Amino acid sequence: MRAPIGIRISSRRKTLRISQAELARRAGISASYLNLIEANKREVGGTLLRRIAGELDIDVGELTGESEHRLIHEIEEAFADPVLADAGLGAAEARDLVAQNPAVAQAIVRLYRAYWAATASSEAYANRLRADPLLSELLHQVLSGITAVRSSAEILEEVADLEEAERGRFVSAIGRETRGLTAVARNLIGQFDQASEGGRSALPRRELDDLIFASDNYFPRLEAAAETMRAELDALGPFGETTLIEALDKQFGVGVRQGRAGDRDALGWPGQHGYDPATRTVWFRNTTTLATRQFQLTRLYCQMADPAAIDAEIASPILTSAAARTLAHRALSSYLAGAVVFPYSAFLSEAEALRYDIDALRETYRASVEQVAHRLVTLRKPGESGVPFGFLRSDPAGRLTKHFPLPGLLLPSSGHACPLWAIYAAFRAPDTFVRQVVQFSGGARYLFIARTVSRRIAGFTDQTLPISVMLACDVLHADRTVYGAGLDLADHRADVPVGPACRLCTRAECSSRQEEPLAPGGEGIFA
Repeated sequence: MRAPIGIRISSRRKTLRISQAELARRAGISASYLNLIEANKREVGGTLLRRIAGELDIDVGELTGESEHRLIHEIEEAFADPVLADAGLGAAEARDLVAQNPAVAQAIVRLYRAYWAATASSEAYANRLRADPLLSELLHQVLSGITAVRSSAEILEEVADLEEAERGRFVSAIGRETRGLTAVARNLIGQFDQASEGGRSALPRRELDDLIFASDNYFPRLEAAAETMRAELDALGPFGETTLIEALDKQFGVGVRQGRAGDRDALGWPGQHGYDPATRTVWFRNTTTLATRQFQLTRLYCQMADPAAIDAEIASPILTSAAARTLAHRALSSYLAGAVVFPYSAFLSEAEALRYDIDALRETYRASVEQVAHRLVTLRKPGESGVPFGFLRSDPAGRLTKHFPLPGLLLPSSGHACPLWAIYAAFRAPDTFVRQVVQFSGGARYLFIARTVSRRIAGFTDQTLPISVMLACDVLHADRTVYGAGLDLADHRADVPVGPACRLCTRAECSSRQEEPLAPGGEGIFA
């Protein structure tokens, strides 16, 4: 679905009482071309869109309707749920609802999220009842205790000539069993509370998405903290592993050592690295790359140097569960480390000069593909922004393991995406960037670029599992990147027709479909 950018441009121009000819002159285009843009007959993006937004004194995001895209996506997802599948509601109804009654649309989204949370809680209880051996044991103890209490009570009730000592023994047995039942009941309730908490936090990823959208994936306080920390590190010496090790040792008494995989201690550190707070030691495998060592040392330094910066962000009321706050803490710790490794203004300038060439940026900053991709996604500073990218990561089984949404293209947060996407094609061309221009059923077009990355193995029996990372941007920005070179972006015939995921896609003719759609008809929710 293409946002009505032209209508917004026209409306803003008229509000400011600027003639079409005057705006065209300021933007450096003809009045007839601006007329086509305002009539939504020509796509506009990239440098021209920013120039028009600047002349209209308005943020680009307000012209593209990014917040509306987010809301429309969630409404369409609700409409695609099996519970509402028979209602015949689709993309058109979702857009109309958001346009005419945004408050009602927001209410529906809140109700749908509550429904999902309740469903997840119910499933958690059901799973525990079916499969949890501890729960089964607790229930068995309850039944055994009730049986014992009942037997003793029946004897006391039915046998009238019990001696006082015997009666006392049965009364004591009842007291003992009831006290035991109380303890078992507490454990049982604790198990259900744990399941309930799991249900309440079933949507932490969505809450993190909301936090990212609310900030447009740009966190000024973290950027300011990163600038301060980078200056402190630069004062010690050239930024890199040596300076980070020195800073961690001098300021926090943290040591660093490297070793074989078998050198890991009882803490069971991950295969590549770990930190032991008891001994204040960072451990890296001998085969861990320089990029990983540099980033993880930076991450630890950030967490120790300014923990309040991250805590302030995760105190947001948007994050309502412990799981969501834990997820956010992990994500924002990486954000802060990325901001230190890749200082905002310098990195943006370098990225623009290199036309977002990820390999060239890797070499400049001694970083990995994934680290550079993550930082590119955060270049959203008002008045100093880069190409707006979305990010997606997949394991070899096709399961999505990480994502940063792009307004307008709400990337799936779990499960599997469309099998035709470049993120999967990259597995067939290891260590090479795969690019494709895709078109969704609603006409929206995006440039996808993806590449596999693998960790280093430490022996013949060590299994290396490659992952695939993908960046996505609106095709209107493709000409700003090196990956758009040689592509005829105006020719739609070479576009790859895709959907979001099979269950949410309405391309009935697609030969690559793996499962039936949830709701027939309409356009895909990511269109």
